[in-house]
Amino acid sequence: MNILLTGGTGLIGGEFIRQYSREHEFTVISRDFAKAKSKLGDNVKIVENVSSIENFENFDAVINLAGEPIADKRWTDTQKKIICNSRWDITSELVSKINSCDAPPPVFLSGSAIGYYGNQGDKLVTEETPPHNEFTHELCAKWETIAQSVDQAKTRVVTLRTGVVLTEKGGALEKMALPFKLGAGGTLGSGSQYLAWIHLQDMVRAISFLLENSACSGAFNLTAPEPVTNKEFSKALAKSLNRPCLFNVPGFVMKIAMGESSTMILEGQRVIPQKLTTAGFSFDFPSIDEALREIYRA
Repeated sequence: MNILLTGGTGLIGGEFIRQYSREHEFTVISRDFAKAKSKLGDNVKIVENVSSIENFENFDAVINLAGEPIADKRWTDTQKKIICNSRWDITSELVSKINSCDAPPPVFLSGSAIGYYGNQGDKLVTEETPPHNEFTHELCAKWETIAQSVDQAKTRVVTLRTGVVLTEKGGALEKMALPFKLGAGGTLGSGSQYLAWIHLQDMVRAISFLLENSACSGAFNLTAPEPVTNKEFSKALAKSLNRPCLFNVPGFVMKIAMGESSTMILEGQRVIPQKLTTAGFSFDFPSIDEALREIYRA
């Protein structure tokens, strides 16, 4: 396939290109041309913005993974606006381009997150679970609505409700593992809140599966089939690093340190990939022990 990709220098996009560069041709949209070229190499075409692409009919698929990291900074009003606009604006631009084509790309995969569901406690969450209205839901709901405004008589649309992506290459796991590596790891808050996660390799395999499977459309949870509580995750991480799990960071400390964004860690969601498994996708790393064992195998 000839694929247009946003977010190609990010954790997921970069790994997808690395894994599938022999099967597909990639054009990546990046504001930092030099960085993208250095990271992705000469076989990937780099363009600086959506408007510079003249012929969308040339693409067999569009994969939209762009967005400001959601948990790197406190959620001030300004930062919330940056988080939203970094997703909504480029998605709107892509949709406009796709809808202006006489023969548009047959498939559009667009990012979302399990934050769509908001706080669900320990309830088992599928794609059919009604959401709890809060910032992350509002962010993801509008993001998905924009993507779904593509003319679906011509273009199949899939939105990727992604959980916490685990990899040794960075991202959330790098931050979560640091206290354990220093011998100061432990649970966060009550420890009973759920973490819906996915190994990076299963993440990119799932994207490829949804790209190729014409029967798949709508929202899909991209999470492993076995979500775990923070306590279970902390113990598994400590074991995989051969470090103790002795401490507990109280919820109020997390709220002081992170502000409103601490709700993502202190509340969590017990999300399962019901539609993905029903469609026939098989996970290489369904359990947290298997995933962490592979990541820290060295």
